[in-house]
Amino acid sequence: MQIIDFLRIIPALITVPMRKLSSFAIPLALGRFKGSRAYWVRRYRKGGGSGVGSYNELAEFKAEVLNGFVKEHNIETVIEFGCGDGNQLRYACYPSYLGFDISPEAVSICRRIFQQDENKRFFLLEEYSGQKADLTLSLDVIYHLTEDDVFHDHMDMLFNASKRFVIIYSSNTDDNSANHSRHVKHRKFTSWVEKRKPEWRLTRHIKNRYPYDANNRKSSWSDFFIYEKARDLD
Repeated sequence: MQIIDFLRIIPALITVPMRKLSSFAIPLALGRFKGSRAYWVRRYRKGGGSGVGSYNELAEFKAEVLNGFVKEHNIETVIEFGCGDGNQLRYACYPSYLGFDISPEAVSICRRIFQQDENKRFFLLEEYSGQKADLTLSLDVIYHLTEDDVFHDHMDMLFNASKRFVIIYSSNTDDNSANHSRHVKHRKFTSWVEKRKPEWRLTRHIKNRYPYDANNRKSSWSDFFIYEKARDLD
């Protein structure tokens, strides 16, 4: 960004409430938005993380739900599409785990963190070759897929890779009227599943323990949506 361009946005910065500066500054520092893949590749390359949803109370809440589900249903294998920087995975208790991400830096970070853990492996999304698992995960990913084709590909991969269960942790609305982030696009993904994956049924909706509050960064607009494949359609 040239100096003259930065000077033009100073008045806008002054009028932004302090609690919103952090969400405004991250995309600004990353430059012009060039799509979801480019955004996250560059974000991790520049030292950014997976976002507040993967840390502290929100990470603990997610782990409580996921670990409980894995134990209750005797899950042996887990695949996650969008493993991020691996912080959320520190809380996880999965017998066998495959993590995929579009960012080479994120994959490298995860491999370094879990290099002593033989039950966890990490690959670039482009290296996915049709592996299947008892449970597939999409956690805080869907509303970051701003392109329709990328969203459709993610959803197809997520459900096609699962043998039993799919867990999605995301917002579920088409209302983007209050959304001012270039790297966010809320989607009512449950409608997509109903239309395109009728063999899957939504068995549980778990609301967030820390529902979104614009004044509190330790909150989230994501809930858990748990899908099970109808056995008689296998």
